Amino acid sequence: AVLDVLPETKHVREGDWQVAPPAPGLVDRRVEITGPTDAKMTINALNSGARVWLADLEDANTPLWENVIGGQLNLRDAIERTLTHTTPDGRRYTLRDGELATIVVRPRGWHLTEKHILVDGERTSASLVDFGLYFFHCARRQLDRGSGPYFYLPKLESHLEARLWNDVFRLAQQRLGIPRGTIRATVLIETYPAAFEMDEILYELREHSAGLNAGRWDFMFSVIKTFRTRGRDFLLPDRNAVTMTAPFMRAYTELLVRTCHRRGAHAVGGMAAFIPSRRDPQVNETALAKVREDKTREAGDGFDGSWVAHPDLVPICREVFDGVLGDRPHQLDRTREDVRVTAAQLLDVAGTPGRQTEAGLRNAISVGVQYLASWLRGTGAVAIFNLMEDAATAEISRSQVWQWLHNGVTLDDTGEKVDRELIERLADEELARLPGDRADWTAARDLFMEVAVADDFVDFLTLPAYERMP
Repeated sequence: AVLDVLPETKHVREGDWQVAPPAPGLVDRRVEITGPTDAKMTINALNSGARVWLADLEDANTPLWENVIGGQLNLRDAIERTLTHTTPDGRRYTLRDGELATIVVRPRGWHLTEKHILVDGERTSASLVDFGLYFFHCARRQLDRGSGPYFYLPKLESHLEARLWNDVFRLAQQRLGIPRGTIRATVLIETYPAAFEMDEILYELREHSAGLNAGRWDFMFSVIKTFRTRGRDFLLPDRNAVTMTAPFMRAYTELLVRTCHRRGAHAVGGMAAFIPSRRDPQVNETALAKVREDKTREAGDGFDGSWVAHPDLVPICREVFDGVLGDRPHQLDRTREDVRVTAAQLLDVAGTPGRQTEAGLRNAISVGVQYLASWLRGTGAVAIFNLMEDAATAEISRSQVWQWLHNGVTLDDTGEKVDRELIERLADEELARLPGDRADWTAARDLFMEVAVADDFVDFLTLPAYERMP
């Protein structure tokens, strides 16, 4: 089947309603920085000059128990302004005086569990663990400082999942005696089904809504995951050839801005994966140019702000959005009445230019193995080939290998058919190039092959990876 808008929610799409007005600290979101909640990153992100920090307990984090609890402690101490960090070589990091970025916490998705906390002998929802610990310990602390408990909600596929979150928010506020509507949540539109339910997701969360974000990397993964057996019409070219100007990506982002602004909600752009280099001027120049191009397009499309993954990129993003916004905090008045996106346009994956090459296959294998080795060691965001990789980008790599294998792709440059033998050979060759501990690479390679060539598609690579963690 193909996806389309839901006939039963037509009244929501055609209704005249608005989300709650922006909450304190979320009125101006022109620059948001993302990253895990280790002490050093927490301090650097809050000091970066960005308006918002996405404190990531999800894709940029690995759920080692010490990360799960350590991140919560760092968030609490950051709000109290007592957080410090000293590196082994003696460098000391502290929070600066004055205004810091607004904290917005991203809990893990509904698909994940927390094996270290059991209820009636069963694992708890990782989403509720991350949300509950932060809300219980930090909601009043944030309110006392003129802000509030704010969240990014990942991996939603349906407005019914948004409704579930809304029920959680109401119950949590009731239990702690906090006014209803205090919590605000921005939903990442990063799955294909969710792209057809943007209005409905905003509607379910409308008293708690802070807008939508274009979660581009998971969205690309979701293309493959959703239509993995549908043949050539949904085959993607090399990962690095799929840009935000591809027809289906343009349709999705234009619709997101149109939907948000029609409902009075912020539309936040996605993360450019390019990262600067303080050691290589040429790499740095290329990265800065790519990021500027990306943010210029988003600001011109009407987004109210966008993501960066490194403090050195904050000034570029701010400069671009300053040039469009000026003294205005957002572009909510730009309702993009000119946008008319159809289901066919959202589904036009076949219109993506690019080729399927050996270099692309090698890159997918190498990135997937290198990322999983880092993930298993406890680090969920890592620079590989001058790009910032997290669980979402690793998912693209392994799912693309799976898709090419199971759809009988023939490589455009070499003429070789993508089969298990070819994947195994390229994996061995790429592994031989990697420095360091062979045992780490071998364990990561075994896990990658498990999720990349299996007969059945594993929903998320983090599911079997989590079982390998203590």
